[in-house]
Amino acid sequence: MYKSKFVQLLKPVRIESLVFRPFAAPATSSGPRIKKVSVYRWDPEKKGANGKPEMPHVQTYDVDLNKCGPMVLDALVKIKNEIDPTLTFRRSCREGICGSCAMNISGANTLACICTIDQNTSKPLKIYPLPHMYVVKDLVPDMTLFYEQYRSIEPWLKRKDKDFKRGDKQLFQTEKEREKLDGLYECILCACCSTSCPSYWWNSDKYLGPAILLQAYRWIIDSRDQYAKERLDKMRDAYSAYKCHTILNCTKACPKHLNPALAIAEIKRLLMGVSEKPEPVAPKATAKA
Repeated sequence: MYKSKFVQLLKPVRIESLVFRPFAAPATSSGPRIKKVSVYRWDPEKKGANGKPEMPHVQTYDVDLNKCGPMVLDALVKIKNEIDPTLTFRRSCREGICGSCAMNISGANTLACICTIDQNTSKPLKIYPLPHMYVVKDLVPDMTLFYEQYRSIEPWLKRKDKDFKRGDKQLFQTEKEREKLDGLYECILCACCSTSCPSYWWNSDKYLGPAILLQAYRWIIDSRDQYAKERLDKMRDAYSAYKCHTILNCTKACPKHLNPALAIAEIKRLLMGVSEKPEPVAPKATAKA
């Protein structure tokens, strides 16, 4: 297992019900273990009794833990398949890779597919969409702005050498240069960190947010990229990066245990000239026969 300073350095502080622990064995009793699951519901196309759009509300379902998988996503799938097919949410990989099922579970942003259900049946499981984002329907947030911000950082390698032919050959990179990307490239763009950040809540139109800034630093620090200065120049304003107040909610919320706050700090150091991007190491010339 590699070690990187961008992999979360702070021990995550999570609500007890969200601690990722092995699934508790079912009780020996043969009777059902009913868990109350309270889910945020809103359908913009559904009309109320007065003919106006129905207001958002919370709907509670009963789920038998003895007949349900251990994860919150298992409960949602069971509800949709067996109780209420109108329940809408995103999901795909079911193993913490795609980031589709990001939502707010019992007060914390996380991925439903890797968040275990609290086996205490006296406590309801509360599920809401990611906070401070427009909602498309039920647990589905509108990610349009988030992806527009991601596109704005131009998340691909950019080169200035005229003789460079894309796909012609691999670009040289030492092991140490490659290690600088550890803890950065693993980001799955689930938006758990950005939607846990108060600065992003109130300034999402100008502040890029933790997820996008971590992604931006991934390309800035890449030894193969030749546009670090231009990338940084786009952030030389009061909002793009400096609106981060080091609250560290992003680092606590990241389901991949990355450290967006540290990446943002490194961007600030580069912007202020406190640190500089190292020059790339040139490949050693190979001796000709």
